[in-house]
Amino acid sequence: MKFNGFHTLGKQKTPWILMGLLLLSIFWTLPGFSQTQNPPQVTQTETPKKKIDYSSLPKNPRKATILSAVLPGAGQVYNGKAWKVPILYAGFMTDIYFIGYNNKRYQTFIDALNAFDEGDNSQFPSLNRDALVRNVDYWRQNRDFTILLLFGIYALNIIDANVDAHLSGFDISDDLALKIEPSLESFSASNNLVGLSLKLQFK
Repeated sequence: MKFNGFHTLGKQKTPWILMGLLLLSIFWTLPGFSQTQNPPQVTQTETPKKKIDYSSLPKNPRKATILSAVLPGAGQVYNGKAWKVPILYAGFMTDIYFIGYNNKRYQTFIDALNAFDEGDNSQFPSLNRDALVRNVDYWRQNRDFTILLLFGIYALNIIDANVDAHLSGFDISDDLALKIEPSLESFSASNNLVGLSLKLQFK
């Protein structure tokens, strides 16, 4: 009986299995299933970079930047701001002086430290080794900072020339006037607000 029941159940499932295999073969022969579809390739078109046009400006920022990079102060002269050159070189000279001064003090204390390690404490008899090490570190840090400051002044010279050239097209003539006038604003029939207004006028 068990064998007959299993055999009967198998006969009942056989048509459905055959139907499933038939449907599977039909779907497999369809173009959408039989062929592997590659995803569409998106071609990225590179947008050409627009070249900045400085022809509308009285001064060329690129030229001013290059001049200041080659010779500090040359960009300021090109922009018509020659009065900045003495200030710029005063900053260079002051910083170079402090570089030399801090380096001299550093060399003095490093020599004293080396002499102390060899048993000679004649240069700074009131200082022990820890104090000499602190002085060596202090003057070395000061020297390194003034060297970085020198590069900062050089970079500031280039930035200043570039910004001045960009602002050369900004209208600051006498035809512009900025006036501050009192104003009375009405928000309703019974409420008035008194204040000040800024007016930019073109003469």
